[in-house]
Amino acid sequence: SFSHSSTEMVVGVGAVAAAVTARVLQRRLPAALAGAPCAVRVLSTAAARCQPVGHGHDAPPSRPQLSKILVANRGEIACRIMKTAREAGVATVAVFSDADADAMHVALADEAYNIGPAESQKSYLRKDKILDVAKLTGAQAIHPGYGFLSEQADFAEQCENQGITFIGPPASAIRDMGSKSKSKEIMEASSVPIIKGYHGADQDDVLLKSKAEEIGYPVLIKAVSGGGGKGMRIVFEPNQFEEALESARRESRVSFGDDRVLVEQYIPRSRHVEVQVFCDSHGNAVYLFERDCSVQRRHQKIIEEAPAPSLPASLRQELGEAAVRAARAVGYVGAGTVEFIMDTDSLDFFFMEMNTRLQVEHPVTEMITGTDLVAWQLAIAAGDKLPVTQDDLGILCHAFEARIYAENPDSNFMPGSGPLLFMRTPAESDSVRVDTGVRQGDEVSVHYDPMIAKLVVKGPDRQSALAKLRSALRDFKIAGLHTNIDFLHDLASHPEFQAANVHTAFIDEHYDGLFSEVSSKTKSSVVAQAALGVILSSNRQLPADCVLGDGALSHAVHVSFDLGKDDERFDAVVDVVGPGRYSVQVNDEAPVEVAATLDDDGALVVSWDGHKSKSTFQVVAQTQVHLFTGDGHFELNVAKPSFLEAVGEATGSSAVQSPMTGKIVKVQVAPGDEVTKDQVLIVMEAMKMEMVLRSPRAGTVAAVSCKDDDLVQESAVLVRLVEEE
Repeated sequence: SFSHSSTEMVVGVGAVAAAVTARVLQRRLPAALAGAPCAVRVLSTAAARCQPVGHGHDAPPSRPQLSKILVANRGEIACRIMKTAREAGVATVAVFSDADADAMHVALADEAYNIGPAESQKSYLRKDKILDVAKLTGAQAIHPGYGFLSEQADFAEQCENQGITFIGPPASAIRDMGSKSKSKEIMEASSVPIIKGYHGADQDDVLLKSKAEEIGYPVLIKAVSGGGGKGMRIVFEPNQFEEALESARRESRVSFGDDRVLVEQYIPRSRHVEVQVFCDSHGNAVYLFERDCSVQRRHQKIIEEAPAPSLPASLRQELGEAAVRAARAVGYVGAGTVEFIMDTDSLDFFFMEMNTRLQVEHPVTEMITGTDLVAWQLAIAAGDKLPVTQDDLGILCHAFEARIYAENPDSNFMPGSGPLLFMRTPAESDSVRVDTGVRQGDEVSVHYDPMIAKLVVKGPDRQSALAKLRSALRDFKIAGLHTNIDFLHDLASHPEFQAANVHTAFIDEHYDGLFSEVSSKTKSSVVAQAALGVILSSNRQLPADCVLGDGALSHAVHVSFDLGKDDERFDAVVDVVGPGRYSVQVNDEAPVEVAATLDDDGALVVSWDGHKSKSTFQVVAQTQVHLFTGDGHFELNVAKPSFLEAVGEATGSSAVQSPMTGKIVKVQVAPGDEVTKDQVLIVMEAMKMEMVLRSPRAGTVAAVSCKDDDLVQESAVLVRLVEEE
């Protein structure tokens, strides 16, 4: 039963008075909550009931059609499931943590229940609370989305034992495919190619290292129960093995509650190609072609496309048929993805794993096949047959998905958290889709994955779809925290990516081209536009000496900005030369006369010498402005007065700071310890990622300001070394 003191419920009640609804709902609460306060929000639309999902069935379903489901997830995937459910006339129940009380998925659901604190272990991973809510609300089925409980076989079993349909495969299939070692045995028996490696039960450190030497370096250490790049480490040399093994086990234990690993051959230049499969409970199975997910950072996908480029038709069929064999081998039912590693030269492919759930990147498959995979999931869960056969399926177009993350590509893609102070997404259409679970003003929480949205586009061929992606990325504007939007645009613009020469080491191989410096000419143009935006803006949050009181200038205005990751200082002087016309000088460059306008939506138009630039100007903090141009997103800080510049600066190589808000996993030093350069001092975890903080130099530990399990803020000094003389 629920252990917290209050429950919030959000219900679709149409025109029924909120007071009456509150009384009705109070009677539906568990006895333990009968006297607890209950907040009720009234939504404008109540879901219809009992509408069938799917079509083309040869026989009636073996189970009643679903009329209400519980979505045991959050964020964009919860919202995406609810939208399809609503279109199908299926009511939805949301669960949420304290951190998500005002989240979008809560607003979209017909009912919503608080199930605990922000930490996933105390809320979204609480099987007992989620099942209690399902029984309380009369939900016939639970959709787990992806992550959280989606691949936990015991949860699927608990659902079935309590008469609730788990919208996913049987527990036996989850268990077989969830074990990377057992799944490889099953695949080998089913004539699905597997890669050389050790998948045994003996987890002795010495044995694992000896197996790595037999396989031959480089090797990949992978969590047996893992996924999403968690618990995965590449080892290039024998002397790196022990530390990588300990780190992989620790991250796997935190992420999956299981620290077993396997060791496999690592193919440095490879492609990650996966096949979408779908099976029903009547013995039918199809593949919906493949996706290429090769371009990754930290072993996690950031851009996916379908179909995979440059594959012969015969190989495409061979991949699909191998994936169906894999699914049939474990008695699979529902949506699943069979992942393969492919040698870029020979195009030989090997089974990696099967994700027994809906994938993050499923929208690209929906785009190229004209299907709704969530609608299929609901139909299959209700006992229906697949609505199509393999011969009915074809590739209609080319599609890309770009994952918009709160992260800083210039800092090794360090994940971030914080408020979405400004958010504007591309206009959606038949060829542009935005899946998100957040809105402007929402917070990207440190407790969950930092993905903000998925941008999905399609075109008749790869090049047209890629052009659409680049255009849509320029229309995706976020301020308040770092994102990877500009990086994704640069990636989509790279000549080798345009040529489809993709592989898993793409970012490392093309690092210089993807992380090139912004030109001085671009910087000057950005500063000039930002200065004009400051002058034209009526936003009173800016410092008084940067904003005009009545829109008229009696003298030139001087504005200084810090721009870029190195906070390069720029000085701009703006003077009025006529109605709507200004003279702008940046640093020592010659003044330029321009015409400029700024509307209420932040659209800044600047014209000079027959040229016209259009950008979006936003003030999001007291001394911070953001400019979105054709060259990307630029954050400029109105410079501090000189007497404040030294405030809050770190103490150089004597202090080790937290790179972001997170949890301390392990403190490995104490005051007085002698440390060497690069020695591990702190292990911390944030955004489901483990980070190792090392000593910047040799020295003596003067102070340690944290302990295991502490939650620390970004830039907090965790360890301080004795100052060098």
